[in-house]
Amino acid sequence: MAHGRFRFERFQLDTGDRLLTRDDAPVELNARYLDALTLLVREDGRLVSKDRFLEEVWRGVPVTDEALTQCIRTIRRQLGDDAARPRFIETVPKHGYRFIAPVTHLEPDAPRLAPGDRPAAGISPHDRWRPFLRLGVAGMAGGGVAGVFGGLFYGVIGAAQPQPSGMGALSIILVLVCLTTIIGLLGGAGVGFGIATASVIPGRTALWSTVGGAVGGMFVGAVVKLVGVDAFSLLFGQTPGEITGAAEGALLGGAIGFGVWLGRRAGGPSSPGYSTAVAGLAGGAAGALIPLLGGRLMGGSLEQLARGFPNSRLGIDRMGALFGESSFGPVSQVITAGLEGALFGACVAGALRLARRRPGG
Repeated sequence: MAHGRFRFERFQLDTGDRLLTRDDAPVELNARYLDALTLLVREDGRLVSKDRFLEEVWRGVPVTDEALTQCIRTIRRQLGDDAARPRFIETVPKHGYRFIAPVTHLEPDAPRLAPGDRPAAGISPHDRWRPFLRLGVAGMAGGGVAGVFGGLFYGVIGAAQPQPSGMGALSIILVLVCLTTIIGLLGGAGVGFGIATASVIPGRTALWSTVGGAVGGMFVGAVVKLVGVDAFSLLFGQTPGEITGAAEGALLGGAIGFGVWLGRRAGGPSSPGYSTAVAGLAGGAAGALIPLLGGRLMGGSLEQLARGFPNSRLGIDRMGALFGESSFGPVSQVITAGLEGALFGACVAGALRLARRRPGG
């Protein structure tokens, strides 16, 4: 097997020195079990069959199924893994095993060269940062999906109200879907790349995932508010008032980052529905809290825009009737913000989950 260094959670595997460490402390594994772990880590999420273990680890030596089972059991014990809730090695019944923890391929140390030798090619920056980029793009895609559904929801509500002649229901829906999709893509990118940052920081914890999501959400929220307020001021000579911004983005992004970590920690990588649901609940709780703290998400921002521009054809006041209010009042804002946060959190977490399931994710 070619040499290389790999990091996953608090462990580092150096195949050149044939050494596994946890927080720089050596972890004991015999030579054959270390080869088996190396094979799993190198495949980075792809299935490793029993035949491959026999060919590349035991090198054709006849062994029983119990020998492979004992090998995987020992590796799990040394990694602190649990077969019922795996964080590192997942069993695929009757087929083999796969390594499911995010792996960072570290650039190998420069070898000593003899005179006249050429240096070997190192690991490209693209290979080192591919998992980070994949998670960030996945978060952006998840946010975009949430934006589409949110736009359809508010678009249908707006289209159901009487409109001036010439303003079709389809036009209202398309405009709102485009608006919410763009905001969803930006928000998903911020939160996704923020959470992905935890995958390249040694000793990833709930803190890094939460802080990463919060910082990403805060940055995108600040940019969206700044550009939106300036655009309205430039085009119409007045601002729409308090729309969603940095504070809302930070709270929602941080909650989703924590939910993503908690879902993977509690439910395990083999429970995608559980981890997505936990992130959705965390996002929903944060979304419902935002109006109570005086902030706004999309529904509240649309209501604020309609109020700031009396001649606007945008109106969602009738939505309040669904929640026992005569207008889009506090109860409506809390419920819709909670639904927005839950949808956004679940879509981002689900997309991150899919990205991690792909080889190299």
